[in-house]
Amino acid sequence: MAEIIDLQSAVALVRDGDHVLIGGSGGGHAVPEAWIAALAEGFRARGRPRGLSLMSVVAIGDWRTTGFSRLAQPGLVRRVVSAGFNNCPAIGAMAAADEIEAYTLPQGALSQLCRDMAAGRPGLVTRTGLHTFVDPRLGGGKQSPRTTEDLVDLVTLRGEEYLFYRALPIDLAVIRGSTADERGNVTMEDEPYFGEQLSIAQAARNRGATVLCQVSRLAAAGTLPGKHVKVPGALVDYLVVVPDEWQTYVTRYDPAYAGAIRRPDAALPRLPLDIRKVIARRAALELFPGAIVNLGFGVSNGIAPVAAEEGIHRDVTLTVEQGIVGGVPAGGNDAGAGHNYDAMVDQPYQFDFYDGGGLDIAFLSFAEVDAEGNVNVSRFGRVVNGPGGFVNISQGARKVVFSGTLTADGLDIQPDGVGGVRLLREGRTTKWVPAVQQVTFSGRYARARGQEVMYVTDRAVFRLAAGGIEVVEVAPGVDLAKDVLARIGFPVRVGAPPPPMDPRLFRSDPMGILAEFRGRPSPRQRRRPEP
Repeated sequence: MAEIIDLQSAVALVRDGDHVLIGGSGGGHAVPEAWIAALAEGFRARGRPRGLSLMSVVAIGDWRTTGFSRLAQPGLVRRVVSAGFNNCPAIGAMAAADEIEAYTLPQGALSQLCRDMAAGRPGLVTRTGLHTFVDPRLGGGKQSPRTTEDLVDLVTLRGEEYLFYRALPIDLAVIRGSTADERGNVTMEDEPYFGEQLSIAQAARNRGATVLCQVSRLAAAGTLPGKHVKVPGALVDYLVVVPDEWQTYVTRYDPAYAGAIRRPDAALPRLPLDIRKVIARRAALELFPGAIVNLGFGVSNGIAPVAAEEGIHRDVTLTVEQGIVGGVPAGGNDAGAGHNYDAMVDQPYQFDFYDGGGLDIAFLSFAEVDAEGNVNVSRFGRVVNGPGGFVNISQGARKVVFSGTLTADGLDIQPDGVGGVRLLREGRTTKWVPAVQQVTFSGRYARARGQEVMYVTDRAVFRLAAGGIEVVEVAPGVDLAKDVLARIGFPVRVGAPPPPMDPRLFRSDPMGILAEFRGRPSPRQRRRPEP
C-alpha cells in the first residue's frame, strides 16, 4: 500500500547523485510541477540534493521559468537527458555554456526506451536517428563539450544499420495522475495525456527504484474502477496530494482535453489571417481523404484549425505524438492535447505506429534548410532546442512537409487579402543556408529511401528532387529572383516558370476546398475482400 506524504517529504526522497526520471509532457501535461517547484525551493534553501541526473521523455516547461528551468541551478543538476530543452530554456542555456552534461535524444526513442527498461532489456534497437545528429557518427545526441559518455551506439544486424539507445539507471521516478485510492492505484481521467506513466513506474519498480506519484485527490480503497486505473498501486511507493495543480501550464481545466465533452464545431479555435495561416493553409492542401497525419509544433499546429474551418477535419485522422488520435489537436503552448479526439493512447504505442510507417503525411517546422535538403530544428547559434518527436516523425512518414518563413529576424510579410503577399520588410537572417548547424533530418537519407519531401514557406513552395531542391510555386506579389532565390544561401533548381500559389490562401474567407478535397484520390491502397 502506498504511503501518503507531504511535498517536503516527497522532495526528501531525493539523494545526492540520484538518477531521477520525471514523467509528463511539454507544456505541463501530467507534469508533477508542484514537486519540481518544491525540489527547486529546497535546493535554494539547503543546497541539497546535489549532482542529479535528470531524465524526461518530453521537454518539460512553459518556455520560460517552470518545469526543468526551475532546476537550472548550479550544483543541483549534473546531467540532463531529454527530447528537448526548448520548453526549459534555462537548461538549454546551461548546456550551451557547458555547465552540465546534456543529451537531446528523439522523443519516441526515449518513450519506447522506458518500456524496454521496464522489460529489463539493455536498451532500444531502432533505425530512428540514423544519419542525424543522434547518430554516433554525427555526435550521438551530445549537446555540450563536457558530455562524453556514449548513450547511443551504431550496430549492425543482418547487414543493416541500427542505433542502440542504452538503458539508463533510475533511483527515483516521479509521475502525475488525477486520482489515487488508498492502495496507490492511480487514474488519469483529468489529464490531457497518458504518456508512458505506466512504463516509467514499471521500469523503476523492476530496477529497485522508488516511485512517487503526485495526484489531485484521494479516493477510498477499492472505489476506483479497475479498468480506469493507469498505474496499479503495486507499483507506487508514495503519494503526494496537490489539489490545485493545473491541467497544463496555461489551462486550469478543459473538459475537452480530458475527453469529458466534445466541443461543437463552432467552438473550435479559428486562426486570424496572417502569414502563419497562409503557410498552414498551403500545407493543408497536401491532405487527402483518409490520410493519417502528424502535426508538429509551431506553424504546423495551424493545420488543425484550418482543417476544421474548411470542414475536412473529419475526413482525415490528425494525430500528435503524445498520443492524441483524431479530432483537432490543440495549438500554442497546449500542443500535445486535443479536442474531440477518437482515442488517447500511451505515447510509446503512438511512436510504434509512426516508426512502422503508419503516417501518410507529417507536417513539421524548420529552423534551417540546406543544399542537401537537410533540416535543423535541434540547435542553432547558442540555442539548444533538441528534436522532440521530430526525428521519429520525419523519418517514419511516407511524405513530410516542412513549413516556415524563408527569412527571420525583423521579417514583415503579410497576406494582401486579395490573392498574394506584401513583403514590407525583409528578415535579416536567411534560414536557408549552405550547411545546417545540426542535422535533425537528412535529405540524402530521405532520397535514398524514396521519401517525398516538400518545403512550404511564406513566399514559395519547394520539393526535394533527385538533383536537389527545386522551386514548384511562387506567391503572387514577390519577385522570384530578388525575393526568393537571392534569399537562399545555395543554388536551387528552377525549371519552367513555377506557377503561382493558390490565391485563396491569402484571403480572409475560408478557401472552400471541401468538394475538391473529397475528390482527391488516396495514394494508399486498401485491401478489399475477395468477391
